[in-house]
Amino acid sequence: MKNLCRLFLLVLGMGVCVSCTSVSDDVVDARLKSGNLGADKSDDIKMVTVPFIVDYVGTYVYGPFGIPTDKCDINVFVDGVGTGTHVGQSMVHFDFCVTPYFTPEGQLDHGDYGDAYAYIVAANGDTLFVTLSGTVFPGRLEDHPDYVVSYWRDPFEIIGGTGRFEDASGGGMTNDYNSSEDSNSHHHWEGTITLKKGKR
Repeated sequence: MKNLCRLFLLVLGMGVCVSCTSVSDDVVDARLKSGNLGADKSDDIKMVTVPFIVDYVGTYVYGPFGIPTDKCDINVFVDGVGTGTHVGQSMVHFDFCVTPYFTPEGQLDHGDYGDAYAYIVAANGDTLFVTLSGTVFPGRLEDHPDYVVSYWRDPFEIIGGTGRFEDASGGGMTNDYNSSEDSNSHHHWEGTITLKKGKR
């Protein structure tokens, strides 16, 4: 009986050995790298485009009418705080020139601003650079709350940045206004941002 058990174990062992095939390390590595075994992780950095929405409340550094500088007749500076997608709790800075236009009666008709220099700084210090140009109009539109006293709705463009915003691009539209309830500027932007994703 012992011999029969040994013979059975010997046959079973031989069967297991015959059914197993050896695979070289090179073959396993090649299959892993090709992704055939589901273990491949790409190191490629890809550019992805995602929604970009920010909200800021700005403080006019020298008041809403700015100051005269060597750069332009009316130079406006604004520092703001708020939140946004991909920037989180953050601050925004604007530096732009305004050219006012008046009616024959001397009332402000509108003010054009151009090539505004702006940047957003995220909590970790990464900075997103933005440029915008457009027109500020006195009054309000029908979809504005009653307290809006002037507004501007203009395109903005994302022109790069630092850290995770390096080589960022994109843009969208502003929906900004000044209010009779405070001395701040109010900024709501919607658009898209294209960012690098992947291992750096």
